[in-house]
Amino acid sequence: MAQAKLFTPFRVGDLELANRIVIAPMCQYSAQDGCMTDWHTIHLGQLALSGAALLTIEATAVVPEGRISYGDVGLYSDETEAAMGRVLDSVRRWSDMPIAIQLAHAGRKASTDLPWKGGKQIAPDHANGWQTEAPSAVPYASSDVAPTALDREGLARLRKAFADSARRAARLGIGAVQVHAAHGYLLHEFLSPLSNQRTDEYGGSLENRMRFPLEVYDAIREAFPAERPVTVRVSGTDWAEGGWNIEETVVFAQALEARGCSGIHVSSGGLTSAQQIPVGPSYQVPLARAVKQATKMPVIAVGLITDFVQAESILATGDADLIALARAILYNPRWPWHAAAHFGAAVKAPNQYLRSQPNQYPKLFDIRADD
Repeated sequence: MAQAKLFTPFRVGDLELANRIVIAPMCQYSAQDGCMTDWHTIHLGQLALSGAALLTIEATAVVPEGRISYGDVGLYSDETEAAMGRVLDSVRRWSDMPIAIQLAHAGRKASTDLPWKGGKQIAPDHANGWQTEAPSAVPYASSDVAPTALDREGLARLRKAFADSARRAARLGIGAVQVHAAHGYLLHEFLSPLSNQRTDEYGGSLENRMRFPLEVYDAIREAFPAERPVTVRVSGTDWAEGGWNIEETVVFAQALEARGCSGIHVSSGGLTSAQQIPVGPSYQVPLARAVKQATKMPVIAVGLITDFVQAESILATGDADLIALARAILYNPRWPWHAAAHFGAAVKAPNQYLRSQPNQYPKLFDIRADD
């Protein structure tokens, strides 16, 4: 059997990946005052033993007001940095999987309750709530308290906050940063004309709407070590009339590439409740394909990719360079093991688990003499 592309190595900037499977950032809503807890040690620890090539820490707020909910992780203070450091120390003790982090600001979609408590916005005058901020004073839902439109001082403050969080990530030894410009959060809100109604140089034309997200990228890139990659996650379309679309995404991707962006992760939606998403297996792959055809930087596909052959086909046809797993790997944390068994490939497993290798897959685990 020819080697599956899914299990060939890949390079993102100076970061060497053992295969093409990356773990997407997934919010856990289990932090306390922005600080990671024992839950994150359990959650990230099990994923770090999965055989994937890269583990990405969930959307991590660069300021307290940038958290989606009061349970979200932050990296904006010495306390949040120390808490994340404790978790990373535990994970790294047992896994050498590279770790990335997604830096984010939730914009007008901040100040919400936990998903399993309904996830609705909490008003600023209630416990666990605060005043949100956004490009324009346009709420996500009509029942929400309108966000405060960011002024120039606010934009400068947030550019600095993103850069400061990137420096904290570097001190923690994190190998890559992903900038969150998707799913209706702050940077996506600047990109979409549905949420950005500004009349200054940050609103109106596509060039103007891209300005602040690109400034944030530049600030992070300058603050993060040059040898470590910085990538961006985008929503390829709002799936709504008059909203952000794939043609604009391509222009944005090309502008990022011109700045030296190390890769782009193509998701979709999240900006408006009016979205009409054609959900189905690989439904976002055409968006990744469009960006892949227009750029030379690595492209990551994501979204209802659950089957081994499905993932391999996306790579084999050239629609993307890497496959990101989220809910699929929560449901099956050994997805890369099972995919490797299917294709006759090998993955790295901890020594403590080597005895679990099934007899019918004698070469499944990549056992190295120096382990």
